[in-house]
Amino acid sequence: MSTPRKPTEVIELARKHSAVMVDLKFLDFPGIWQHTTVPVHRLTEECFEDGFGFDGSSIRGWQPINASDMLMIPDPTTARMDPFLKDPTVSLICNIVDPITREPYSRDPRNVAQKAERYLRSTGIADLVNFGPEAEFFIFDDIRFDSQTNHAYYYIDSSEGRWNSGRDEKPNLGYKPRYKEGYFPVPPTDSIHDLRTEMVLELLKLGIEVEVQHHEVATAGQCEIDMKYAPLTTMGDMLMWFKYVVKNVARRNGKTVTFMPKPLYGDNGSGMHCHMSLWKDGRPLFAGDKYAGLSDLALHYIGGILKHAKAICAFSNPGTNSYRRLVPGYEAPVNLAYSSRNRSAAIRIPMYSPSPKAKRIEFRTPDPSCNAYIAFSAMLLAGLDGIEHQIDPGEPLDKDIYALSPEELKDVPSAPFSLDEALLSLRRDYEFLLKGDVFTRDVIETWIDYKMESEVTPVRLRPTPLEFGLYFDC
Repeated sequence: MSTPRKPTEVIELARKHSAVMVDLKFLDFPGIWQHTTVPVHRLTEECFEDGFGFDGSSIRGWQPINASDMLMIPDPTTARMDPFLKDPTVSLICNIVDPITREPYSRDPRNVAQKAERYLRSTGIADLVNFGPEAEFFIFDDIRFDSQTNHAYYYIDSSEGRWNSGRDEKPNLGYKPRYKEGYFPVPPTDSIHDLRTEMVLELLKLGIEVEVQHHEVATAGQCEIDMKYAPLTTMGDMLMWFKYVVKNVARRNGKTVTFMPKPLYGDNGSGMHCHMSLWKDGRPLFAGDKYAGLSDLALHYIGGILKHAKAICAFSNPGTNSYRRLVPGYEAPVNLAYSSRNRSAAIRIPMYSPSPKAKRIEFRTPDPSCNAYIAFSAMLLAGLDGIEHQIDPGEPLDKDIYALSPEELKDVPSAPFSLDEALLSLRRDYEFLLKGDVFTRDVIETWIDYKMESEVTPVRLRPTPLEFGLYFDC
């Protein structure tokens, strides 16, 4: 579908599809879409200037109650027909502004992304950054969890789960992917091929170009659907649509989707490998005659990401569960090094095509639970800091990092082992994020405080079932 560019074109889109409602979406601070819905008669040219009011104190990580009034301003370029709501509904992604000053809200993640793109252009280094995330996810049949004073548990089930190979399913037909062997099997082992195709078709209807879909490594319905790369803010929008589509297609088929990085013990978690490239005047800047066909600029960009990687993890791996995935042996790269083709390095240089336009780097540490607008912005600013200061990324590491001895690994830095360590790294290393006023000190401090109070401390306070097995008889 063609994308509207002006308010009048959005109004025409609504008329064309006989829309009766308008859905207004925006992102909270941690990274979950929120929405409110108005009748279509409120969709006027003026609403794209005047906006719609809402209570900012009810949004996680946002306003205090004494300064709660906020405005959402629809972005006409984001208009789509929502594919899941019963009645025809136009969906618009909104920017958040202060109702008094009319200034963009500093804690609006989309504003952070837009400022990052403006800062990039202001440097003169490049005028475009493309991102291509590979967001992995699980499709489950059942999920139950609870945590109370006297008990805590979670229970996951999937007809594909290898743990069900002996279950009486009247009949059990087998073909359940082995642990860590779920990559690329054909049906019937890949039992959710058609479901992924249904997801792809919905994305295509929304104008989101998809490159590939396939089963991923883990048992129990781990999947990957890859979108074509796009500029930073646009990709942030596309990734939110991606999550929305994948979850709702699963739900209407009686299944559920999670982008939680590590829902299963003993099998691969879900990552979000992020492909990045800089462009200027339509020319790719990462192609050159250095290592793996990279330019000096690309190597310095890598140097910046490796230097600031621990701080980036506070945004790119933003949950306590993120660090259940960042352990050796499960494809999640914990060692901060770069290499061509080597998937055990935190940064890989894909070598599929000799074309300069295909030259990019892939940062493999992030996971799909992140707030992409903020995480992408942090990656970009780290890379630009590397270019500005010509940071040497060191020698590439072309060996299997997981097979190296402790002596060989002693000089290779590691990703944080926990969210609180990542947040501490961010507290120590954030000056690069303040350039161009992309991040503010308020945004960084609020992020750290919110994560510590709402996630790190509550998880730290609660015993786990394994601890009873380890210590009950002490």
